[in-house]
Amino acid sequence: MNLLLSLAFVLCWSSGFIGAKLGAGSAPATTILMWRFLTLIVLLLAFSATRASTLTRQLTWRVVGRQSLIGLLSQSGYLLTVYYAIQLGVPSGTTALIDGVQPLVVSALAGPLLRQPVAPRQWLGLCLGAAGVATVTTADVSAGTAKTWWAYLIPFLGMFSLAAATFLGDRSSTPVAASTSMTIHSLTSAVLFTALAVGTGTMTPPADVTFWVAVIWLVALPTFGGYGLYWLILKRSGITKVNALMFLMAPVTVIWGVLMFGEPLSLQTVLGLAVALTAVAVVHRGGHASDRTAETAKAAQQKPFPSPCGRARSQVL
Repeated sequence: MNLLLSLAFVLCWSSGFIGAKLGAGSAPATTILMWRFLTLIVLLLAFSATRASTLTRQLTWRVVGRQSLIGLLSQSGYLLTVYYAIQLGVPSGTTALIDGVQPLVVSALAGPLLRQPVAPRQWLGLCLGAAGVATVTTADVSAGTAKTWWAYLIPFLGMFSLAAATFLGDRSSTPVAASTSMTIHSLTSAVLFTALAVGTGTMTPPADVTFWVAVIWLVALPTFGGYGLYWLILKRSGITKVNALMFLMAPVTVIWGVLMFGEPLSLQTVLGLAVALTAVAVVHRGGHASDRTAETAKAAQQKPFPSPCGRARSQVL
């Protein structure tokens, strides 16, 4: 059962990159994101209406403001950069890999920013992860997959946006139910993306079935499927198990991209993915059961919302 849950989680979470690629062929990023979040927020508000009293007890202006800011960083800023990069031709697997080094960046920066001890192996893991990303990215640039070279810089903006949201969530002392934070984040994103779509004249959906398939895909698989399974596995197995599964997203997304869109898969790309996975092994080597228990308790109490592509962070791809 645990194996099946893990497999379903990896597939649902990585499907967010594939859904973005699927929608990019029929509409601009702002159009896809607007209709994705308008659809999502209708469903979430309908669910919230059934538990309005619980939701109201948790909400204060301070909580709403903080969660809105986290949503802007972890959902709005992150997703806009991911979708725009894919729209410019950056392969979905490369985008997933760049996003995948975010936990390594957070663990390395936890020392100076959160005054937490940082082991030398965490810095080594970060360097190896960066080397893996560089290897894959240079392979893509050489193959000319993107429309312009600077398109590969855009996912890094999203990755740092997620890192900022993670640190902001770590500093929060008020526990917030996952469904509450998800609703606030999604509502914030729905408002922002609607404003962007209206301002750029891209709010009208195309007369293309593929567009609505992509919207339904993005709402059902990475949001409800990935998000729901995240919390189920977190409860059953702990955050260390979830973290390990997160690092499978990049290679799985690469395979999806090759099979569905014919994205290139070179020996250099495979080598880069192997280096990135080695970085993960280095960072997680030597963990203790007590540490994992502490991490699980902290995640359950402090983290407002996980992200499709990284640790217990505040986002869903």
